[in-house]
Amino acid sequence: MTAVADAAALRPLSLVEVNALASLTLRSCRKYVVPARLLPVLVGHLAHDFGVLCEEGRTAFRYSSTYFDTPDLVTFRQHRQQRRRRFKIRTRSYLDSGLTMLEVKLKGARGVTDKRRTPHDGRPDELTPAAARFLGEVLYDYGAAVPRPLTAVAVTDYQRTTLVALSGTERITCDTGLVCWHAGQEVRMRDDVVLLEVKTRRGITATERLLHCHGVRAVSFSKYAAAIAVVNPVMGANRWSRVLRSCFSGY
Repeated sequence: MTAVADAAALRPLSLVEVNALASLTLRSCRKYVVPARLLPVLVGHLAHDFGVLCEEGRTAFRYSSTYFDTPDLVTFRQHRQQRRRRFKIRTRSYLDSGLTMLEVKLKGARGVTDKRRTPHDGRPDELTPAAARFLGEVLYDYGAAVPRPLTAVAVTDYQRTTLVALSGTERITCDTGLVCWHAGQEVRMRDDVVLLEVKTRRGITATERLLHCHGVRAVSFSKYAAAIAVVNPVMGANRWSRVLRSCFSGY
């Protein structure tokens, strides 16, 4: 299943064009769990103003993220508690190109997300000396210490289609086929929903207003938190229970 079956109707954009238009590494992010049946309506709405990331004729790309945390899951707990200052550490592998990046997602003032990233020189599940230096520098600038010890605790795999406003003001990612691994267990997202994230430096967008018209509202959702919470309901994931039930059968 491709993330957006009708994406070919949009103008194809190369990765260079996408990054030139809307890199949006410092942005506001709002997430939606969207019924897959609404995607053709959304694409039709975007047809004249958006393009789609397209490489070698593909518009859906395979991603794998490995998340690092302490044995007592300190960054998960900070996220669950909605700490004003919190962060996540992961490697992200772009499986179709073979590229892996080390990323730190920092929560900033007024909920703005600041993503710092660098090419990763090791396996996705290891932190090399270069990775440790990068983490130290980023978190020092953020006013935080690197949690210790860090180890790979969860993996999420999925397919992503990226839609980009030709004005450069908005980027929309549409994720399907999410599979989470944690503590030796595997959970899969239902195939009739799409995880959609709107990334922008502005307020509510026309895309979001269309979703609101169809009864779809923004939710608090994190793939890392989902991987931990679905496997370990005792981890205090009550604030995510409703959205997790809409994404994972049997939760």
